[in-house]
Amino acid sequence: MKCLSLFSLGLLFCLITSCNQPQSGALFNGKDTSNWNTSGNVSVQENALTLSGPDAMAILKQGNYKNFELSLEVKTDQGGKGAVCFHSDVTASKGYKVAINNDVTDPVWWKMSGSLLSVRNLTKSFVKENQWFAMKIKVEGKAVSVLIDGAPVVEYTEPVAPYRTEANANARLSEGLFALISTGSGNIQFRKIEVNVLKEAVDEQAQQAEATDEQNDEIIKLHQSDFPVLDYHVHLKGGLTKEMAAIQSRKTGINYAIAPNCGIGFPITNDQEIRAYLDTMRTQPFILAMQGEGREWVTTFSPEARAEFDYVFTDALTFTDKKGRRTRLWIPEEVWIENEEQYMDLIVEKICGVLEEPVDVYVNPNFLPASMADRYDQFWTEARMQKVIDALVKTGKALEINELYNIPNKAFILKAKEAGIKFTFGSNNITKDVSKLEYSIRMAKECGITAQDMYRPKIKI
Repeated sequence: MKCLSLFSLGLLFCLITSCNQPQSGALFNGKDTSNWNTSGNVSVQENALTLSGPDAMAILKQGNYKNFELSLEVKTDQGGKGAVCFHSDVTASKGYKVAINNDVTDPVWWKMSGSLLSVRNLTKSFVKENQWFAMKIKVEGKAVSVLIDGAPVVEYTEPVAPYRTEANANARLSEGLFALISTGSGNIQFRKIEVNVLKEAVDEQAQQAEATDEQNDEIIKLHQSDFPVLDYHVHLKGGLTKEMAAIQSRKTGINYAIAPNCGIGFPITNDQEIRAYLDTMRTQPFILAMQGEGREWVTTFSPEARAEFDYVFTDALTFTDKKGRRTRLWIPEEVWIENEEQYMDLIVEKICGVLEEPVDVYVNPNFLPASMADRYDQFWTEARMQKVIDALVKTGKALEINELYNIPNKAFILKAKEAGIKFTFGSNNITKDVSKLEYSIRMAKECGITAQDMYRPKIKI
């Protein structure tokens, strides 16, 4: 009798624990919400779990998932946005959230679908509203990856000491439930929600040995402070390929805007080459910008072709001087200076002229030739700075803070901030090593630049 009782207790224990063990398989049957605890406006429409409005939520009833591969298909309509939560709890208040947001008009434009919110926010929009797309979230030990339509968009390893603000303190790996939440005014639909439990042992110490030291990483601090983390000026040059750029972007957490050099004597010289280039890049995980080169670029490319980019930028480093000589300020042999003060006035005049061109962003700003650069602050007087500020305001151009040359100076950035000018951060890399935006971040701190001060690209899908 005693043996039978022990057997019964053991059997009961096994039954209870097996119910709590995470199981692979479908989490939604396409018919009802029996596997989910729901609140707000949650329904099943056309075999899809549908969350409507800002308070809708569906939390999985059972399962303590740690290492897994979660796959689901998602569709949003106008105003539909929210998140998929994992390692969560019955209130969806812990763990990580993966964003669902395909609204390219959203004022918070740096948290698009696939973002690992507060840790790896994404500026690129991959899919359109009213279009089904596949999302896959994979957790193996301390490594998290997110894929959209089969393409990796996030690869993050949580370190031993993650950097978290108070608002994001619960965004940590552990184990727990899945939850689907709606935060927008529209609808989000889910179907084919399936999970595969990963049982293979993972060496978490080895993973974390390769992780970023977040306590000393400025990029995670930007993500945590809800600041758009975008390098607006990256070139595929110096051996950097689009594949390498994508891997590097995912590793550092810095989104990239890739820009080809467009103009006479540059890689892209006509409208047909623009369209051929964009055909190869539109599905890549980058915002797509155009750099207009020389002063002829305005007539070399049609307005229609230029408008296919997410934004256009140029600089004032190339111009014709007062004696008709083509000048490229970064090449000493093409700079002819007879009187430095007069030449400085010429540079200011040329900058103001360039700002009338049909671009969105003024880059390599206030650059001076090598023979004058060591006296940068001396030449950039209050009056000269104000002329350029006035021209930026008049033409509505954004201003780049440039990593290659560490320009413009703090005094000019402060004036631009006061004038309400928008900013971009740009590496302008000449090798495969893209910066970590050190100068831009320092200037942002010292000049009080906020997320609302950053230029918003006109993203196209």
